[in-house]
Amino acid sequence: MIHCGKKHICALTACILIFVSILICYWKDLQLPNTITGKILPQATTASPAGQLCRGKISQNTITPLKDNKTFIISPYFDDRESKVTRVIGIVHHEDVKQLYCWFCCQPSGKIYVSNAKIDVHSDRFGFPYGAADIVCLEPENCDPTHVSVHQSAHGNIDQLPRFEIKNRKTEPFSVDFTVCISAMFGNYNNVLQFIQSMEMYKILGAQKVVIYKNNCSHLMEKVLKFYIEEGTVEIIPWPINSHLKVSSKWHFSMDAKDIGYYGQITALNDCIYRNMQRSRFVVLNDADEIILPLKHPDWKTMMSSLQEQNPGTGIFLFENHIFPETLSTHMFNISSWNTVPGVNILQHVHREPDRKDVFNPRKMIVDPQKVIQTSVHSVLHAYGNSVNVPMDVALIYHCRKPLQRDLPRESLIRDTALWRYNLSLIMNVNKVLSQTIL
Repeated sequence: MIHCGKKHICALTACILIFVSILICYWKDLQLPNTITGKILPQATTASPAGQLCRGKISQNTITPLKDNKTFIISPYFDDRESKVTRVIGIVHHEDVKQLYCWFCCQPSGKIYVSNAKIDVHSDRFGFPYGAADIVCLEPENCDPTHVSVHQSAHGNIDQLPRFEIKNRKTEPFSVDFTVCISAMFGNYNNVLQFIQSMEMYKILGAQKVVIYKNNCSHLMEKVLKFYIEEGTVEIIPWPINSHLKVSSKWHFSMDAKDIGYYGQITALNDCIYRNMQRSRFVVLNDADEIILPLKHPDWKTMMSSLQEQNPGTGIFLFENHIFPETLSTHMFNISSWNTVPGVNILQHVHREPDRKDVFNPRKMIVDPQKVIQTSVHSVLHAYGNSVNVPMDVALIYHCRKPLQRDLPRESLIRDTALWRYNLSLIMNVNKVLSQTIL
């Protein structure tokens, strides 16, 4: 009980108490966890460790190990689709990495603010100890960070931590309609002719950009990549993952017990989606020996306009994979100048394997990147909106590779010449590239 000699003093005291109570409640509200994709995110702290200012060397590498050598940072991206967070695409050991912090460099003050990270290891790890992970940190109030460091502790010396630029901070108009993401090129890749044919088909169908996560390839392939880089079509992301981890060329741990599966393909795909989220209307996720081939439309743009009209609110479109065995060829399009180029001539492979009973045909995707949260290889793990399986009479994946059904007689295969609709443009474009690179 407060006793006051005068009424106005009592009233003033009561107002002050009410104001303080409101401030306390507001402060507590700020401490409540934020949620993103249904998962709890710790709040950002507001203290600058020991009064430190932004310092530290900016990392120029695609894959940067932290000192624990259990955490590898690919790149941070600003994501304000639910809350203002920085989402760091990374690779972590699913058991050993338990706590991380984001050290934000705030502008214009240059002060450091630390935020507790939520480590979300993607569910499609396929038994490997290391997997793709989202390291998600709530950004502090009144802070527009341009760079962030990731550390195992909320304390330390900023000078010792690598800094990473936070991409996607500025919203810009889309610069392209379709970007193809290819991950990862490895094994001294030398399927030169098929690669050029795929690249030219992507361009015919509407792709303006192809992003390739390159581990290694042949000297001849390097010459071809150089041509496409100078043309402005290809962007190379160096992907030296085997410098940091024991990599498997298989998709499951039971097939090859290494640190991470298929050269970290899933991490690269997720990075490619976020890298192109602000600049490409659609992202196409497939391998270099795969082409999403429209059957009712001349190109991807008209096909996607039709599919979006029929499926409002859908951001994920999945296409069925069909094998065209490279072991069975036709005498058509036996172009003599191509015979000296290593690799497969896809125009000569127009027989596809029939569906196998009780076997699921895997799918690849064309996605609206702004609706994707996490992706795997054959499906999206978390997204805003719906996914739809595109019927085979609308489009299929032309996948020319070694057969899966090796013992099938020729008459059991299905002749499918849909690719030949593009033969005139494809041959002319391939010849142009070969004349400027190899022939």
